[in-house]
Amino acid sequence: MKYRALGNTGLLVSELVVGTVPFGGRGAFEKTGSVDVDQARRMFDMAFDAGVNLVDTADLYSHGLAEEIVGTALGQRRHSIILATKARSPMGDNPNDSGASRYHLIRACEASLKRLGTDHIDLYQIHNWDGVTPVEETLAALDHLVQSGKIRYFGTSNYTAWQMMKTLGCARLNGWQQPVSQQIYYTPEAREAEYELLPMAIDQGFATLVWGPLGEGLLTGKVRRGQPTPEGTRQGNDWPEPYVHDRERAYDIIEALIEIAQRHACSPARVCLAWLKDRPGITSVITAGRTFEQLHDNLQAVELVLTADDLEQLEQVTRIAPQYPYWHRIAAGMDRIDPAEAPFIELHRKTMKLQQP
Repeated sequence: MKYRALGNTGLLVSELVVGTVPFGGRGAFEKTGSVDVDQARRMFDMAFDAGVNLVDTADLYSHGLAEEIVGTALGQRRHSIILATKARSPMGDNPNDSGASRYHLIRACEASLKRLGTDHIDLYQIHNWDGVTPVEETLAALDHLVQSGKIRYFGTSNYTAWQMMKTLGCARLNGWQQPVSQQIYYTPEAREAEYELLPMAIDQGFATLVWGPLGEGLLTGKVRRGQPTPEGTRQGNDWPEPYVHDRERAYDIIEALIEIAQRHACSPARVCLAWLKDRPGITSVITAGRTFEQLHDNLQAVELVLTADDLEQLEQVTRIAPQYPYWHRIAAGMDRIDPAEAPFIELHRKTMKLQQP
């Protein structure tokens, strides 16, 4: 297991992280799994023995039940594990039971602390952008939570690049604590983050944690062209994510993952995770399992070394069309390419050469 700095901090986090979406199974989250306390303990034992040092959860997951299970299952190990959770999502029918207002965030943090059975949260993440609350109010509340010792660091999840920069700029201008991380959706099938989010994070020194790395079960090899989706899987339970731009392209990617997995005598899921964890700008990949066996297989991705041929095969099948202004910089022969954009622009340069008559 490798460890990487959490953005511009001295905190080191493992390249694979244990996610807890399958914990609990309350309400709509019944479709994602129903891991109980005993199962969670076993999963933590295995993950921590493999070198994982960060657990990621959220108040939204099973509407608080996932946090309760995490707190109970961690027990005394809480003191040696980095604990991350999230807030902002609707937690009730009251209009103020949602958002990133001072009112809601402080209440949500205190509720999470109680459910988790701890006196502080190591990484507190705003689960989504709040387009109503002024960012100054959100940052002042987060700064208060840091100063009061209830959280150590904070980050974001599902923000756009401009929202991240607005947040960072406001924090710097007012001398408040600054965000250190972003949590984003990024898979071989969904590479949109390479346009703005990843170059922004590289340039500004943000950590990037990937959620849903297996496409919410889409890229595990169980979903295949011309075959019914197996019942009991997340994709077979009508889970609403992910949005797939091109279903036929997704099937091509799945077949490539399966082919590479056969060459390495492993699962397609392991290939997917091995590809993601070493992408430019990626700090950690959040992996979870509905079963002990799934998590065990995922954790072995740290030992899988993809060959140059494997990487080229995945690049060819997953490469997305260059968008403006990337294609213009390439077509115009621009020099002085920003180091934060360079690894992604080079990939598009190959695409444009292939498309030339």
